[in-house]
Amino acid sequence: MERGSLRGLRRQALMIFRAALKAADPLEAVRRHLAVEGHQLSAGRRRYRLDAYRNIYVIGAGKASAAMAACVERLLRQRIRGGLVNVKYGHLAKLRRIELNECGHPVPDENGVRGAGRIAGIARQAGADDLLICLISGGASALMALPAPPVTLAQKQATTKLLLACGANIHEMNAVRKHISAVKGGQLSRLAAPATVLALMLSDVIGDDLDVIGSGPTAPDRSTFAGAQGILQKYGLLERVPAAVRQRIEAGARGEIPETPKPGDRIFERTENLIVGSNRLAVDAAAQAARKLGFNTLVLSTRIQGETREVARVHGAIAQEILASGRPVKPPACVISGGETTVTLRGDGLGGRNQEFALAAAIDLAGCQPVVVLSGGTDGTDGPTDAAGAIADGATVERAARLGLDARRFLDNNDSYHFFQPLGDLLVTGPTGTNVMDVRLLLVGGA
Repeated sequence: MERGSLRGLRRQALMIFRAALKAADPLEAVRRHLAVEGHQLSAGRRRYRLDAYRNIYVIGAGKASAAMAACVERLLRQRIRGGLVNVKYGHLAKLRRIELNECGHPVPDENGVRGAGRIAGIARQAGADDLLICLISGGASALMALPAPPVTLAQKQATTKLLLACGANIHEMNAVRKHISAVKGGQLSRLAAPATVLALMLSDVIGDDLDVIGSGPTAPDRSTFAGAQGILQKYGLLERVPAAVRQRIEAGARGEIPETPKPGDRIFERTENLIVGSNRLAVDAAAQAARKLGFNTLVLSTRIQGETREVARVHGAIAQEILASGRPVKPPACVISGGETTVTLRGDGLGGRNQEFALAAAIDLAGCQPVVVLSGGTDGTDGPTDAAGAIADGATVERAARLGLDARRFLDNNDSYHFFQPLGDLLVTGPTGTNVMDVRLLLVGGA
């Protein structure tokens, strides 16, 4: 094996990442949890008599929801009366009975609002003898945007941009978004009651919290208006968000606007929320692939969050410790982590959290050999770019310098994309059809 060479390590890192993507495939995820035998639909531990329902509708949103819808169509075929799923531009699948509506992510757009309005209409018209199958995956918070009056789309866009730039994590972002929405935070189930609701969720949040995945449109909401107000205050945004957003959240905190439905609310008696895939599944598959390649493998955590640069420094320190002492795992070593970090924007460059992680790690690992680091978003997109992430090694900074690229300057400007592009080290997969957060790989070759 040529594991000790950087070229070999890079190739193996890509193989391990592809194994993670395959395990997170939404078609397989839905197929593992859904089955039809005769007139009975099995979903997890629940059973549904299909002939007991007058209509079956499929709705939802997310980057992986088109592939999820394709699997549901194959299982239920002509039993599906119709439906609509909001997806990110380009994240499509061939469907016959379920309509796909392409719209904006991570900042919502008019297409998303129109689609969300139609989805809400389908839920509202469903009766007690109807089954509503709701498909939720990463990106649903932006893709199913239906601002609660008087908040407008432009005001919600401005709020989303502020939250993305300030370093707020997904739990905090969604707590705010739920309280300026007409469908999030359990409100879609409120619209659908008394219909039966089966929600299939591909988790892209740390801890797989039902009320955070896609902002929990069919799940009891534990967040509050007061909590959303506190988050905006924490990041200094309360006076910076549009006035209508601030006024709605402040009014809700005073009890002047009804809260989102909470645990124990009777509207959820006929709702089942089922997680069909998560980051842990992808990380476990990556670990299995690494072991087959002969690496001593350690899964660090699937709950990594925090500032991207700081997380990268921790990973760099682990690589240096492995090289120096063989701890916490002896080389040839593969350390894997999952989760989702955040980037606080300081410059005006182009990139995403995975590319920034790889750049920050490359700076800390400059001169360390043989070490390779890869960070990629399982959805195939990282920030507003066409790359899923990037790959780097101990020679990256030196190689870049020969091209006149100053790694530190690019990092300071949040311009990781334009750093890795001329090096040919962007991780470009195209839309993967899935989304279970990020996978980070740290490979240390043998002596």
